[in-house]
Amino acid sequence: MRNVAYLLAAGGMLAVSLAACGGSGGTSSGSPASSFNAAVNGVVNVSTKTGGIVKYANSGDWDDMDPGDTYYAYTWNFDRLFARTLVTFGDTPQTATTLVPDLATNLGTPSKDLKTWTYTLRPGVKFEDGTPVTSKDVKYAVERSMDSTTFPNGPTYFAQVLDAKGYAGPYKDKTPLKAIDTPNDSTIVFHLAAPFAEFDYLAMLPDTAPVPQAKDTGANYKSHVISTGPYMFQGNYTPGKDFTLVKNPNWSQSTDSVRHQYADQIQVQINAAAPDIDNRLLAGTLGVDITGSGVLPATQAKILLDSKLKQYTDDALTTRLWMSAISPTVAPFDNIHCRKAVEYATDKTAMQTAFGGQLGGDIATTLLPPSIPGYTKFDDYPVGPAGHGDLTMAKQELTACGKPNGFTTTIIARAERPKEVAAALAWQQGLAQIGIKTDIKKFPQGDYFKLYAGNKAAVKKNGYGLMMYGWGADWNDGYGDLSQIVDPRAIHGVGDTNLGVTDPAVSALIDKALQTTDTSARNTIWGQVDKMVMDEAIYVPFLNAKGLYYRPPNLKNVWVNPAFNGQYDYLSISAN
Repeated sequence: MRNVAYLLAAGGMLAVSLAACGGSGGTSSGSPASSFNAAVNGVVNVSTKTGGIVKYANSGDWDDMDPGDTYYAYTWNFDRLFARTLVTFGDTPQTATTLVPDLATNLGTPSKDLKTWTYTLRPGVKFEDGTPVTSKDVKYAVERSMDSTTFPNGPTYFAQVLDAKGYAGPYKDKTPLKAIDTPNDSTIVFHLAAPFAEFDYLAMLPDTAPVPQAKDTGANYKSHVISTGPYMFQGNYTPGKDFTLVKNPNWSQSTDSVRHQYADQIQVQINAAAPDIDNRLLAGTLGVDITGSGVLPATQAKILLDSKLKQYTDDALTTRLWMSAISPTVAPFDNIHCRKAVEYATDKTAMQTAFGGQLGGDIATTLLPPSIPGYTKFDDYPVGPAGHGDLTMAKQELTACGKPNGFTTTIIARAERPKEVAAALAWQQGLAQIGIKTDIKKFPQGDYFKLYAGNKAAVKKNGYGLMMYGWGADWNDGYGDLSQIVDPRAIHGVGDTNLGVTDPAVSALIDKALQTTDTSARNTIWGQVDKMVMDEAIYVPFLNAKGLYYRPPNLKNVWVNPAFNGQYDYLSISAN
């Protein structure tokens, strides 16, 4: 996925031209012919023409449009159009997983003990209203993101890593956070509670996108995020409604090394029917399915039977894991043997089929995907050579947990994700073979972690015993992949992505890894963390994800970005 053969001119800037979305344009002579996986191995259809409208569609809605309150990979990918951060990833396939300065002039300067990190802001960066961006705007953005009550959806790294002393955000704590200094308008200094060699990855998070305090409206700030990128919101954003981004007149290319402003507008349709999205992609009247999970199985079958269609598809193994959680707070899953019964009875092959078979991914047995350093191959709960479940072991575990005839529980999934719902049905049928009866409930993806799967009280009250979800590494190492789903310190009760791991020994092992300077030794510890968590039978990993993506023939400068779970790079897409 990273062995890329094609470089782009013009400073590595990328463009995509969508004739069906309002423009026309040719293909550069430096572009490869379209073929299966061409956008995995290089950049397809280079073009630098300007103008037109880029069209995206979302089968659901965002978790949140506020950069300080979001955790979906497609949101992080898309947010870069209007939200700049201290650090970001490079803008070419060759630099896609390489950190580069964005708002800052350089990567962070650490102290010798790795507990203090300093960044200098580049001059000339402005908000959409022409106001200069200062270090205080970045500090305030991080401060507000630490309020897990107002902003429950985003990651919790800063609350865990900074020497915050229980700071709960500017709305509750009127005293500014002492763990961040702003000695002048261009300097910001972070003070950590412990050494953290990877702090530049935290500076990459959307949490560092600056927010002018005078214009902050708390949870309502999402209705009009004040842009620092090449595009800004036209009017206000309303959850559940379509919206448009237009050019930001106060963005300057001279201050930005990774973005461009080629398209006139970027239009996003919300709550579009998933089959309709596929049909529009094939017709060339839509540019991108923004959720980046690939076409539906029925569309996949149609594509694979037509060589002309298949040449416009890409199927790359990513750092995304499709998985499920077994809640230890919901009876009878407070008994580990009942959890193990589910592990053994899971029909992973049927769940793989729901995601499109082998083109949808490879059957998983661990939390760390094979592409993450530290991955160790093991299988605590083998489900048989055909992957349909080991019913003998499952029944033994049911007996051990005092439920030899099975029991009843609930599976929850995201309503707008047909593949996830289909996998839930496959899981339901597999568990029924050992007497575990399940009721499937579907909830909207925008509130899934805030109100349902990631809401500790709701899970226990409503008996959400089994929860479908997916996970992709925040960055390509063990900490970036595991910490937010296995560290008990990441549990806040609302918006959680750790759905049940509470063993303090896991936190201790994570801290040991962070204090280990030898990379090989540190990676070994990440494999140990994975094994420790899987031994508790709280997660059911079932698929290391792939997704068959369709790029219309008139889509230009298309490439798969591994930094965003193998989605197409949204900064590169434009319309001629």
